[in-house]
Amino acid sequence: MTPNPVAAMSEKTKLLVFAVMALGMFMSLLDVQIVAASLPEIESGLSAGADEGSWVQTSYLIAEIVMIPLSAFLSRAFSTRWLFTVSAAAFTLSSIACGFAWNLNVMIACRAVQGFVGGAMVPTVFATGFVLFQGKKQALIPAILGIVATLAPTLGPTLGGWITDVLSWHWLFFINIVPGLLITILVPIYARVDEADPSVLRGFDPWGIPLLAMFLGGLEYVLEEGPRWDWFEDTTNCWVAAASATSALFFFYNSLTHPRPVVDLRIFRNTRFAMGCLFQFVLGIGVFSSIYLIPQYLASVQDYRSLDIGKAVFITGIAQVLATPFAAGLSRRMDPRHMILFGFLLFALSLYSISYLNSQWGKDELFWPQAMRGFAMMFCIVPATNMALGAMPPQWLKSASGLSNLMRNLGGAIGIAASNTVINHRFHLHYTRIVETVTSANPNVDPVLAGLARQMQVLTSDTAEQQQMAMSVLNQLISKEALSMTYADSFLVLASLFLLALTVLPFSRRMLPTAASSADSH
Repeated sequence: MTPNPVAAMSEKTKLLVFAVMALGMFMSLLDVQIVAASLPEIESGLSAGADEGSWVQTSYLIAEIVMIPLSAFLSRAFSTRWLFTVSAAAFTLSSIACGFAWNLNVMIACRAVQGFVGGAMVPTVFATGFVLFQGKKQALIPAILGIVATLAPTLGPTLGGWITDVLSWHWLFFINIVPGLLITILVPIYARVDEADPSVLRGFDPWGIPLLAMFLGGLEYVLEEGPRWDWFEDTTNCWVAAASATSALFFFYNSLTHPRPVVDLRIFRNTRFAMGCLFQFVLGIGVFSSIYLIPQYLASVQDYRSLDIGKAVFITGIAQVLATPFAAGLSRRMDPRHMILFGFLLFALSLYSISYLNSQWGKDELFWPQAMRGFAMMFCIVPATNMALGAMPPQWLKSASGLSNLMRNLGGAIGIAASNTVINHRFHLHYTRIVETVTSANPNVDPVLAGLARQMQVLTSDTAEQQQMAMSVLNQLISKEALSMTYADSFLVLASLFLLALTVLPFSRRMLPTAASSADSH
């Protein structure tokens, strides 16, 4: 019988390994959004247009989502230690290449490499954490990694904007060098958590990898580009969607029938795991959509700069940290379903409270809804992760980690795409309805226009020009009000989705808390 390498590790070594690998996960997730606020500067530096520049982010996301489910297969074949080491080294080198990129094509290629190898580091940490620790310490794993998973993309745009202002956009990538080298050196020395199994490569499904890449890569492309080009009104989106759907059918068939699939979907027969993935999916929609929508609202309606947005949303991270010991402690004693019920209800309430926002809302009005959302987040992430991984047998743990993380990321991609679609369609509806009320028959319109015209006297003495400028300002006010109503609609839809997800709970059986379930599975 092969000795367990984890058993020979001291507690300090286990903590060091987990911390170093969590740093790699943070780097990977941070780099998804760190370019978001600095795309105009990157586009200018690479002589690229706005439509082309969006691929700096899209290429990363497509490559990342393909690697996440593949990571389990690769870590079994080559070991967690060497997969993580090679990923960290390649991530560092591709980051350097991104910083020195001289045109857009080089940048997109390097970002794709970044995303692909970065995607291996995310699920690997979750699986390793559940292998390294048991009992009370294991209960902290989903809480700690939950903070990392949500805080990194939240900080990304703000940190990226600050770095670009102080240094240059090149340093968005150069900041990865020191932590990347640290991880590349320490992981091969200390992270001996399992052994490579080359037999995994014998007789595996050779079509699984290209089919998976076409399926998930195409899906991510359509979700990213769909809202921009009105979905299937665009020919390219239609072709990519068709290729993705066809690949998905063949991939699912192969995965369910081949004796050694690259990604074994038969794990979904475990009802506890399937339910955990469902909640991870919904959670991904809510977390990533809210992370996306609130900064967008503050920038477009309140004209906040990146640093101001960072200050406004930082309360969410603080609330998460404060909730962590409570969520971890309760997970050792409480049925995960009960925690999910509390967490999802509180999350839905926080989203519903934001659905009352208007164009006057700023960081003060958003303070408590965001604090509530941050606190609720840990009572969602911890039990959902424990459902998916807590009672999973060791031989299935890597596959379960990859698929549960994939479900959360897919939820995020679908949530953001759906939010953009809601914004595009509802904005025109609200704008038209407001404009219909701004007529001469409305007694409030003329005084407002007269007041705006008087304010324009400072800028010009021409009466006609004053009226024209006043109409322009009025149009801006109408646009901001319509946009605020649109964002409110988006949060109401998200709140409804969280309540809808809870309807599956009555059909599930009682589940043991983390400590008990992990003890039974080992």
